[in-house]
Amino acid sequence: MAPGNSEFPLPGFNIDERLWDQNSLLGRFKHYLWVTDPRTVFTPTSKLYKAKQLVENYRAGVLPPGVTKEDLIYAKKLYESSFHPDSGELQNVIGRMSCQVPGGMILTGAMLQWYKTNLAVVFWQWMNQSFNALVNYTNRNANSEITTTQITVAYVSATSSALAVSLILKSYLAKAASPFLQRYVPFAAVASANMVNIPLMRQRELANGVMMFDEAGNEMVTSKAAAAKGITQVVTSRIVMAAPGMTLLPVVMEYLEKKKWMQKIKPLHGPIQIMGVGCCLLFMTPFACSIFNQRCAITSTTLKSLDSKAYDSLIKKTDGKPPEVLYFNKGL
Repeated sequence: MAPGNSEFPLPGFNIDERLWDQNSLLGRFKHYLWVTDPRTVFTPTSKLYKAKQLVENYRAGVLPPGVTKEDLIYAKKLYESSFHPDSGELQNVIGRMSCQVPGGMILTGAMLQWYKTNLAVVFWQWMNQSFNALVNYTNRNANSEITTTQITVAYVSATSSALAVSLILKSYLAKAASPFLQRYVPFAAVASANMVNIPLMRQRELANGVMMFDEAGNEMVTSKAAAAKGITQVVTSRIVMAAPGMTLLPVVMEYLEKKKWMQKIKPLHGPIQIMGVGCCLLFMTPFACSIFNQRCAITSTTLKSLDSKAYDSLIKKTDGKPPEVLYFNKGL
């Protein structure tokens, strides 16, 4: 049974439709709050595959005895949090968006706490960009393959840019700014690296375009303009995701570290920052993912002005009657 078919074992429940309206920010936020639940990271692989099998069986019109709607919704949650929407393959656990809170809180908290020596800056920026590279690869548009060489170039370029920005800013601010401003070096490095890492990790999409679909899910044409739009939105979302934890926590820690009771527990400053980042990411991960719809849209009129080659192919494929709006997966 193809997704979208109205004849499901449970009348009215289409397992491929999202539970909340994706045309509103609140609806998208609820969806990503649900699907990026960090608890799913600890779900055994065998249970994830069982959830996938249940989803696929339901799509085919098969509902095992005793399975309730609540069981299907939970299986859908595990499936959407752990399997790639394009390829259906199980995602690397570290690269899943549900791992952003446990993974991101440790690395971001460490960057914010240990930034005063060049060795600490190099180590934690390298660790963070290694994590980001895996996240970016895992959440790419899987219809556009990328070679090992391209992955290596993207990883080295992003890591190098993050290290360069960190060390240059650290050197400059150490002479020209207060210790407080030096706390913002990690955020500047992360933001600049995202602008390098994500486009390079998804360079095949920019070079070859991404496949676009009509409202019914039929393949139309590939477009480089669509790829650029999707990647730009992802870069923006990632910077927004990191911003509160990396810009507000330095202010809080600068204030707290002057307190006598905080000076007595210096070994706990790192864990405190890590927990603070975790609290920020619990909210910011789903919020940043929800800023833009994952099912990104581009009108035929816009396509005509930005990607004439793709538009000409669309006109030819549709006999001069192109759909008004085309859709594609922008990734996360």
